[in-house]
Amino acid sequence: RRGEKPSFWRGRGPLLASLALVAAIVVGFAWIGRSAPAATATAADAAAVAATMTTIPAAAFDAVGGGSVRQSLAKGGGQTLRIDGKPAILYVGADFCPFCASERWALVAALARFGTFGGLELERSSPTDVFPDTATFSFRGVSYRSDLLAFAPVETADRDGRPITHPSPVQQASMTAYNSRGSIPYLSLADRWYLVGAGVPPDAMAGKDWRQIAREAADPSTVNGKAVLGHANQIAAALCVLTDGKPAAVCGAPGLTGLRPPS
Repeated sequence: RRGEKPSFWRGRGPLLASLALVAAIVVGFAWIGRSAPAATATAADAAAVAATMTTIPAAAFDAVGGGSVRQSLAKGGGQTLRIDGKPAILYVGADFCPFCASERWALVAALARFGTFGGLELERSSPTDVFPDTATFSFRGVSYRSDLLAFAPVETADRDGRPITHPSPVQQASMTAYNSRGSIPYLSLADRWYLVGAGVPPDAMAGKDWRQIAREAADPSTVNGKAVLGHANQIAAALCVLTDGKPAAVCGAPGLTGLRPPS
C-alpha cells in the first residue's frame, strides 16, 4: 500500500545484522582465547617444554652473554655449603608466586648445563596475584642428577596458596642468614652467593602458554630470551666457580666471558 514504510525484516537489513552479530561473536571468542590461556598442560606439553629448556644450544647462551638481567647475585659467606659432598643449590618458592614462576625458567636453563632434570611438571602462578596465570614449571617432585652439584628445591605452597611443605633445616638456616624476611623466590648458590627475588621479570611472559615462553626463552633475539638466557649465564658463571671450571665446555663458553660473581 502507498505510504507504508518497508519493514526492517525485509530486504538486506536482517542479513547485515546477522553478519555483524556473528562477526562480533567470533572476535569475542578470539579475544577470550588470547586473554584467558588454558590453566592446565598436557603430558606432551610438559615433555616438549622440558626438552626445549634443557637442550638450549650453547650458541644461544653465547649470543646473549649477560643479557638484560635486572637482579644481581649478592655475596654470601666464605664457606661453600655442600650436600653429599657437592655444592648445594637451594631454592625456596611457591607455585602461586609469579616471580618464582619467571625465575624457574632461568634456573632450569642454567642447571641443565651441569646435570639432568627428571619429573619437571608444568604449572601456572596464582590467577589472582599480579601477572596472573604466569606459565612456568613446578619443582614439586622434581629430580636432578649431577656429578658436580646438588639441587635442593622446595615449593612451600600450591597455586591456591595452600601450604605444602617447609624449608629443610639447611634451607632455613640459609634463609635466616641471607633472607631473614623469608621472601620468595630465594636462591642460594652454596651460600657463596644468593638472590632474593626474581632475576627474570614476568612482564613479557604475561598471557603466554608454556610452549610460547619456552620458544622465546631459547631465542636470544626475544625479550624473554635476553632475560632468561642472560640470567642463566649469570647463574652458570657462579656455578663454574663452585665446580672448579667444570664442565669445560660450559665454563669456557664465550657467553660467560666477563661474567663474574661478586667477590
